Amino acid sequence: MTSKRVTVLSAALACLCFGGEAYAEGECSNATLRGAYGFSVHGQLLGLLDTQGLHPYTTASIIDGVALQKFDGAGHFARTDFLTVNGAPRAAQTAFNPNQTGTYTVNADCTGSMHMVYNSGAVLDAQIVVADEGKIVKGILSAETVPSSEPAADGTQCSANCVLGVQVSLDGRKVEGR
Repeated sequence: MTSKRVTVLSAALACLCFGGEAYAEGECSNATLRGAYGFSVHGQLLGLLDTQGLHPYTTASIIDGVALQKFDGAGHFARTDFLTVNGAPRAAQTAFNPNQTGTYTVNADCTGSMHMVYNSGAVLDAQIVVADEGKIVKGILSAETVPSSEPAADGTQCSANCVLGVQVSLDGRKVEGR
């Protein structure tokens, strides 16, 4: 009987402790993201995506990168990044790619989305989670549209506004003092 009482009390205490923390972190808005954040990017470009599904490339391309993103606290950001695809700079990039812009939304439950626009015409959408009182942003790309793409292994081609199948994660952390 005593062990059941201790177990029930321990469970109740755990719920109170973790429940309060979850509620405190659940009060987010666009203002939660303000200032500079460093991001790392990792994943794969898998193929072309259309209404019939994914048309894989012969070989998926590995993508890695870093970015500095400055959020204004009101739903807009500026971004610069450097990316590699299969170990080589993306599109013969030799320096950081500046002048990217975007919008974001952070919901009260600390989930949200980002819409990134590259000066090359590429558009990326991500689903995000904001944690640690706005110090951490985790995300995954939900869509990537590029001006053109190589054909898929099955011969599917796209010459304009190509939607890519991607599996790319984003890991952002607030840059202190910025």
